[in-house]
Formats: sequence, structure tokens, C-alpha cells
Amino acid sequence: MPRTIFTALLAALVPLGAAAQEAEPSPFDPHSVDLPALIACRDTPENFMALAVALQDPLNAVSLGWRPLPQTNMFLSEYALTAPIEVFGHRSDHIAFAGSSVMAILDLPDPRPLAKELELETAIDTPEKAMFGKELVSEEIRDDASGLVLIRSLVLNVSNVTSHPGKTLVGCTYSIDPEEENPDELEPQATGEAE
Repeated sequence: MPRTIFTALLAALVPLGAAAQEAEPSPFDPHSVDLPALIACRDTPENFMALAVALQDPLNAVSLGWRPLPQTNMFLSEYALTAPIEVFGHRSDHIAFAGSSVMAILDLPDPRPLAKELELETAIDTPEKAMFGKELVSEEIRDDASGLVLIRSLVLNVSNVTSHPGKTLVGCTYSIDPEEENPDELEPQATGEAE
């Protein structure tokens, strides 16, 4: 996964831990993550980020019983699971991470029925490519120390990808981003310089 995405997410998450500085934080245990909940957007961006950072060490994936798979798509880091999980009524022993997303790879040749069942909105729907999604959570949080307003977002998505014919990818994109500022406020004031 791109290091810049991890760096940006870490920068956004650092202010959130300020309130917990009094107590010594316990080390993150990758075994504590509920993978089906994470894939189904029933977890938090903080847990996703902690798992993504832990997976930068391949030994952590192996300790979870995940077997890294050859990279058939340059955007996906894929793993085979020792025991299948169930997501939205479908079983899978194949997961992938892409940027700030975690997905189950299902043996479904057409993603459209699952997208319809989950009441997702259509982003792309052509014979070659189908992509559906829906923002389930979008909430503002304020960092007391810096005063920054951050947006926590969870987007459920279903799609197909040409590198995995006959498969459907279903998962969640987690993000914590600074609130966009008004571009007019960022422009410097006119100084009355000569034209």
C-alpha cells in the first residue's frame, strides 16, 4: 500500500490520541480486529488504520494466519485466509487491501445483484466495469488540542476489476480527513500593488 496514504492517515489520527496521553497506550493486537465487521463498514477508521500499519510488517499477516498472495493487480495487496469469513451472506477466504480500503473477494461473477441488495448508488455501470458505493458514515469530530475539524467517513463499495474475472469485490473505505477550507479564505489579501 502506498506509504503516503499511511502517512496522511497517521497525521490525521495523531490528534485523536491526545486525550489518551495520560494512560500508557496498549500495543495494537491485530488479532483483536473483527475482519468481517471491518469489511462491512461496522468498525472504525482508527481500527482500520491500526491494522493497515501492522500489516506493513509481513510477519503480522502471517501471525494472523494470512498467506500473502502474488500481486496480480498493482493496487491490491491480497491475502488468503486460513479460515473463510462471511460477509453479507457470502463466504470468502480471499481479502485485499487497497489504499484506505479493505475488501473481501467473492466468487460472484456479477456485482450488480449484491449492490442492489445493499442499496448502493451506481458510480460506473458498463459491460466491462461496475462500481457501486454509499457513504454510511460522515461525521465531524473536533480535535480539542489543535481546533482542527476532521471528517470521519465510511463508504461501503461493491465492484469488479479486470484483474479478477468472475469475482466481486465488496468492502469499506475508511478515512479521516481535515475539513475542506473555503478556497476564498486561503487567497492572500490584495496589497494595493501597482497593476
